[in-house]
Amino acid sequence: MIDKQQIQSVKNRFEIIGNSPLLNRAIEMAIKVATTDITVLILGESGVGKEAFSKIIHSISRRKHNTFIAVNSGAIPSGTIDSELFGHEKGAFTSAHDARKGYFETANNGTIFLDEIGELPLETQSRLLRVLENGEFLKVGSSKVQKTDVRVVAATNRDLLKRAEKGKFREDLYYRLSSVTIHIPALRERKEDIPLLFMKFASDFSDKYKVPAIELDGDAENMLMNYPWPGNIRQLRNVVEQISILETERLITAAILAQHLPQIPKEKFELTPVAEAASGAGLNERELLYKFLFDIKHDVSELKAMMYNLISTLQGRPTTDYRRLLGHNGNGYPETPAATAGHDDFVPHEEIADFGNGEAEPNPTLSLQEQEKEMIKRALHKHAGKRKPAAAELGISERTLYRKIKEFSLEDL
Repeated sequence: MIDKQQIQSVKNRFEIIGNSPLLNRAIEMAIKVATTDITVLILGESGVGKEAFSKIIHSISRRKHNTFIAVNSGAIPSGTIDSELFGHEKGAFTSAHDARKGYFETANNGTIFLDEIGELPLETQSRLLRVLENGEFLKVGSSKVQKTDVRVVAATNRDLLKRAEKGKFREDLYYRLSSVTIHIPALRERKEDIPLLFMKFASDFSDKYKVPAIELDGDAENMLMNYPWPGNIRQLRNVVEQISILETERLITAAILAQHLPQIPKEKFELTPVAEAASGAGLNERELLYKFLFDIKHDVSELKAMMYNLISTLQGRPTTDYRRLLGHNGNGYPETPAATAGHDDFVPHEEIADFGNGEAEPNPTLSLQEQEKEMIKRALHKHAGKRKPAAAELGISERTLYRKIKEFSLEDL
């Protein structure tokens, strides 16, 4: 059992900042697997620090006193990567004036970290598979089999199985590499660590550039934590460095911070937690709004205000009876999202709010699902049962309307 002290010791040694359970779990797995010689596949987006985990594994292993080589597979041209990894004989190709050792020969009894493993050419993948299976390789231009004892740690930000389906990655190599898989969480998956990382980088750049350390006001910190950080820790570090150098003010406001995050519009910041919570679920806008309201657990007063705004939009009129309108089950959560989970084409709230143009208002005692049914019924009545104009007015496809009609047993309308 790996205790917290061991994990913290590794963090201190490799300057890993954060206390996220996902991060701690990844470190724990790296510590456990390090004492073996098993091949490890590290998964994570660009910029999450995958190489640091390969160094953790090497430094705790029995190979720690031997060579560690990190190779960026995607940065080496396909025409020379076999020579880089396995070496070549003199005259093997035009510029091969002398024999050369490759990384697998140089790192014998040590560890090789193969970053961006998904970018390896198929021919190189075959050579790598042979090394992993029996420790044998051939230098380019040689027919003499050589042996090596190297521990391989690979990393990728790609879905290797999908690449295998497209014929770009060997499936047998994937299974050989992924004996143990360690997932490094993206920065947006460990939001609680973002302020800590910011302070660490701010302090580092304060020392480096001999300027006072920058700080964040409350709004800027919220923006920082809700930003999706596609470039992860690397991007955060670059942003802190940029602000430290360019900004005169040392207290950074949201307005200042936004100027250094130009690639994503500011209005998307508050939607980031929703998108994460619903990742892969195919949820529509209304369900995402529910998740935003109930999953991120804002304080009660803010939650009430947001619920009021949501209902006002859905109903097209102001109301304060938000609990009754949402159809609460008594536990503080509405029943509608669970009942509608998995659908990706419910009538968006804009269409519901605009529907009718002054006609009879929806019954506030109905649940949102029942209100949706009423909207569809009214649209069908308005257009004498004609599906196409009814679907157009509701803002959904005709196919979706047919499914809804069946779902709500409205075939006779």
